[in-house]
Amino acid sequence: MSAPAAGVALERPSLLRFDRVERAAHWVTALMFLVLIFTGAALYFTFLVELVGRRRLLERVHVDVGLALPLPLVVSLAGSWGKGLRSDLKRLNRWTLDDRRWFRRALRREPTSDLVLGKFNPGQKLNAAFVGGVLLVMLMTGSVMHWEYYWPLSWRTGATVVHETLAFVFMAVVAGHIGMALAHPGALRAMFTGRVSRPWAQRHAPAWLAEVDETESLSHDQGGGPTP
Repeated sequence: MSAPAAGVALERPSLLRFDRVERAAHWVTALMFLVLIFTGAALYFTFLVELVGRRRLLERVHVDVGLALPLPLVVSLAGSWGKGLRSDLKRLNRWTLDDRRWFRRALRREPTSDLVLGKFNPGQKLNAAFVGGVLLVMLMTGSVMHWEYYWPLSWRTGATVVHETLAFVFMAVVAGHIGMALAHPGALRAMFTGRVSRPWAQRHAPAWLAEVDETESLSHDQGGGPTP
């Protein structure tokens, strides 16, 4: 590490991983997904409807929250405040040779600690792609189910099957996501505080750490001081 970068590292014991906009978008979207899972399950399983009551209200909440689901992401990306999120979306769509090696080794249960990964590991990239795909498919199939009079019977039947099947798959993925978050407290803490330690970054995202150090070093050389 160069002398300016080393100086920045000493000044910055932790690194900003997610800004306020990214954290807000994540938690609002997560809350909306949980509401959809709860209301969807209550509508699917009769005994849950009997416990909750007011089926029409559950249907209204499920539809309204489902239609509003893209809003947190759209609002977060819309203005200058979404710079961090736009940058991370580009990272999520960028796959490296070490990412491919990570998948092969993970399937074989081999060590992956020597791989130089970026800000997001391949599992996180795959999860993001899956969630984005689920959002679009569930929105389309849910719309066909809700405005059923505009579509032929075959479309309504197909949309119902896809919507319900994907809902169960998504619930399993959410359970796995929560389990992984609890198993990695450093990553989970970053979604609350926005920050991670330098040792954590060196261990889990060395390529991203090098990127951050290079950016801060350039800023320091130009007299701008360390970035926030």
